[in-house]
Amino acid sequence: MTGNVHDVAILSDFRYPGGTSASIAAEVRAQARAGLSTVLVQVRSPHLKRDRPFNPLIVELLKDGSAQLAAEGEPVAAKLFVLRQPRIFTADLASVPRVAADRTVMVLNQAPGDAADPARYYDFAAVRERVEGYFGSGSGIEWAPISPQVRAEVLRAAPDAPLAETDWHEIIDVAEWWADRPGPVGEVPVVGRHGRPDPVKWPRTTEELLQAYPDDAGVRVRVLGGGELAVEKLGRTPAGWEIVEFGSVPPREFLRGIDFFVYFHDPDLVEAFGRTILEAMAAGVPVLIGEHFRPVFGDAALYTTPAGVLPLVRELHADRARYRELAVRARDLVETRFGYGSHLARLAGRGVRPAGPGTDLELRRPAGLPAARAPRGVLLVSDNGVGLGHLSRLMAIGRRLPEGTPTVIATQSHGASVAHREGFLTEYIPSRSVLGPPRQRWTTMLTNRLQHLIDLHNPAVVAVDSVPHDGIVAAVRARPDITWVWVRRPMWRRDTGTEWIERGGYFDAILEPGEFAAAADEGPTVLDRGGVHTVDPITYLDAAELAEPAAARAALGLEPGRPAALLQLGAGNINDISSPVARIAGHLRSAGFQVVLAESAIATEPMPPVPGAHLVKLYPISRYLRGLDLVISASGYNSFHELLAFGVPAVFVPNRQTSLDDQVSRARFAAATGAALIVEDPDTDELDEVLARAVRDDVREQLSRRCAEVGPRNGAPAAARWLVELADRRTPGV
Repeated sequence: MTGNVHDVAILSDFRYPGGTSASIAAEVRAQARAGLSTVLVQVRSPHLKRDRPFNPLIVELLKDGSAQLAAEGEPVAAKLFVLRQPRIFTADLASVPRVAADRTVMVLNQAPGDAADPARYYDFAAVRERVEGYFGSGSGIEWAPISPQVRAEVLRAAPDAPLAETDWHEIIDVAEWWADRPGPVGEVPVVGRHGRPDPVKWPRTTEELLQAYPDDAGVRVRVLGGGELAVEKLGRTPAGWEIVEFGSVPPREFLRGIDFFVYFHDPDLVEAFGRTILEAMAAGVPVLIGEHFRPVFGDAALYTTPAGVLPLVRELHADRARYRELAVRARDLVETRFGYGSHLARLAGRGVRPAGPGTDLELRRPAGLPAARAPRGVLLVSDNGVGLGHLSRLMAIGRRLPEGTPTVIATQSHGASVAHREGFLTEYIPSRSVLGPPRQRWTTMLTNRLQHLIDLHNPAVVAVDSVPHDGIVAAVRARPDITWVWVRRPMWRRDTGTEWIERGGYFDAILEPGEFAAAADEGPTVLDRGGVHTVDPITYLDAAELAEPAAARAALGLEPGRPAALLQLGAGNINDISSPVARIAGHLRSAGFQVVLAESAIATEPMPPVPGAHLVKLYPISRYLRGLDLVISASGYNSFHELLAFGVPAVFVPNRQTSLDDQVSRARFAAATGAALIVEDPDTDELDEVLARAVRDDVREQLSRRCAEVGPRNGAPAAARWLVELADRRTPGV
C-alpha cells in the first residue's frame, strides 16, 4: 500500500446509541494510547430509521484527535480493517466505501436471532455474501463472534459459518472506571441497572420483573435508561424506584451510586455480550445475573434467578468482607481478560503493533487493590458430535461436584443446548461432521479451541469422555500444566479399539465408570486396568430424583388405569434400529398397553408416526420411568444402567451397529441374571415370543424384584469426589 496508511480502519454506523458505539470507543482509546492511528468509515445502517447524530462517545474521539473520520467516497488504506455490526449489511449499501487493507475482520457483535427465531435480526448467509462481495473473498475475511453466545447462535443459524477460533470480546479501561469502596454505599441496599431502552432488555413477566427489581421498603432501585418501559409494564412506579433518563448521567457516575448491578431480560433475547455488566464489574459493583452469562464472565459474577436476587442482596449487604471480595474478584477478571492489553495483543496477532517502545501497554491496578486468585475447577469435554451418552455421563459427574467448583461442559454434541438447559456453563465445539474440514485442519482447529477454553476457564482438570484421537492428544501434549483425565467407558466390542488403549498413556489418569455386565466384558479395556480409577456405573439421576408415578404419567401424557410401555430403540442421529417399532407397538397395543415413543432430545430428523403411539421428547427421560410398566430399549450404557438401577421391567433390543459399544454382550448378561429380557433378532419370531412374556404381570414383577436385588449403585458422586481431589492437587495453595 502507498500513501497515508492507517493502523486500523473501523466501519460502522456511528449513530448507534448503545453498546456498539461504546465498544468502538473503547478500542479506539486503546489504540490511541498505544500510538496507533485509527480512521472511522461511516455507513448508514438500514435499521436505524430515524435521523440522529453520532454517538457522543464517537464525537469525543473525533474532537480530541483519537481518530479521524474518512470523508464519504474517500479511499482509505489500513493495515487492519474492522467491520462492526452485521445488521448494516442486511440491505445493499447505497455507496460502498473504498477500503484497502492487509487484513479484514467482521466482528459479529450481535446474534442473528433469538430463541424464537434464529434469523430474526439478520440472515448470516446473506450478510456474508454482501460483505465478501464488497470487501474481498471469504478466505480474506475473518468472521469473529463477540462472545460464546453469539458464536453458538451463528452456528445454530449457519452451521458452516467460517468463524474465527477466538472471540473478538469487548474491552474496557478498568482504571478509568474503578471506584474503590470498602462496602455498600448506604444503609439500605441500592439495586440498579443501566442500558438503552428496549422492551426485550427487561424480564417478560411482571412477577419476575418485581423479583429482580423489588418493590420492597428495605431496598432502593435505580434505573438509568429504559425504566419507563418497566413502569409501563407494571402500570405504576414502585415507591422505592428512581427512574433516570437514558443519557442524562454518565454510566460511570451512575454506577458509583448503586450497590448491586442486577440484569435480567426477556428469555428469548440472546444478549450478545453484556457490556453494561462489564462496566459494572470494572466500576467495583457486584453483579447478579442469569446463568447463561457464565461463559463470558466466569466466576466474576453471582448467578441466580430473579427470585434469588433479594436474598442475595440482603446477604451480601450484611457481609462487607464478602462484598469486597466479590468486587475485587470481578475487577481482577475484567482487568486480565478484557483490559486494553488484551485488545493490543489481538491487534499484534493481526500485524498491527505500536511503532516503538515507551507505549503505555500496562494494565493499571489502583493502589492498594490486591490481586485475586481465580479458583480452578473442572472442564468436562464430550467429544461425540451426535450422541448424548458421553455428554450425559459428564453431566452426571458435573452436577455432583461440590457447590462452588467452577464447572464447564465443552461438547461437540448437538446436545450442548440440553446441557445449557440443565444449568451448565456450556461451550459448543462444532464437530468435524458439522464443519466438514479436512482431517488435519480439523485436528488443528480442535486443539486450538481446547487450548483457548483452558486459557479462558483456567481449569485444574480436564476430563475427556471420548476416544483419544489426534486433536485430543495434541491438546494434552500442548498443555502439561493441566491434569488430563480420560473418562473411558468399558464393554468395548472384542478386537476393537486397541489403538485407543495405546494412547491412554498420554493422560495423567483414567476414570472408568462401572459396568453391570463386567463379567461378560471381553473388550481391550479389561486387560488395561492397571492404575485405572474405577467407580460404580454412572447414571444421570439417583432414584430419589425420579418423579412419582402419577406425576410421571401426566408428564408422559398417559391415561390413568391402563398399563403403559415406552419404546426407546432409536440411537439419536448415530444410526437407526427403529424398523421393528411398528411391530412392537402393535403387539403392545393388542395387549392393552398405551405406547409411548421416546425421541432423542437431539434428533435432527423427526421420527415417523406410528399408529396408536404418541411421541415424547424429554430429557432426561429416566426421570419419568416410574410412570411406566415396561420399557423396550436398546442396551446402550446409560439407558441400560438406568433401567436396572431403577427396577424398571425391560426388554433389551441391542444395537449391533455401534463401533465400540458391545450392546449384545451387555443385554445377554442382564437376561442371564434374570434382570431383563432380550430380543437379539427383532426381525424374527423371537420378538413376538419375548413380548408375549413381557406383557404378563408376573413376569414384570419378577424382573423388578431381580433388579432390586442386583441393580447397581450410582458411581457419579464418587467420580465427582475423585476429580475434585485431582483439581485440589493441581491448584496452588490448596
